[in-house]
Amino acid sequence: MPAPIDETDGLIVTWPDVHRDAKYLVRKLLSDQTWKGIVALTRGGLVPAAIVAREMEIRLIDTLCIATYEEQEMGAQAKILKAPEQAVAEQGAGWLLIDDLVDTGTTLRAARELLPKAHFATLYAKPEGQPLVDTFLHEVPQAQWVFFPWDTDLQYVVPLSRR
Repeated sequence: MPAPIDETDGLIVTWPDVHRDAKYLVRKLLSDQTWKGIVALTRGGLVPAAIVAREMEIRLIDTLCIATYEEQEMGAQAKILKAPEQAVAEQGAGWLLIDDLVDTGTTLRAARELLPKAHFATLYAKPEGQPLVDTFLHEVPQAQWVFFPWDTDLQYVVPLSRR
């Protein structure tokens, strides 16, 4: 059996961490602002967006599907796989975009081009990507990898479809 990930190799985020942090994010986002809906940035933003939507009682949820990572290798360019039509038509005005992490900002720059007026919120932010986020909870060192529970099983696990 492979050895578990040493925390010095990266930040290990658990399911309870995500749930707690998404609720803390909601507390930062609650205001007089009435959101039209949520755009979950896939795939990492799906779980936090579901929690945020529940806690803010937002029923209109769409996805923005952008690919930049292949396992732990970051791609140079963002590829938009699916855009949220209504939010794009409104340039994101009144929409809340949720993601798990902003790293270098490659993904969020592509999202900003589509949704320039949306409010971007993430649970975690690295220094290079912070200027692209309107609201975030935790700063993470740029060189530290973040291991989310949907990507790990004590170590990185290749998705079942590729085994």
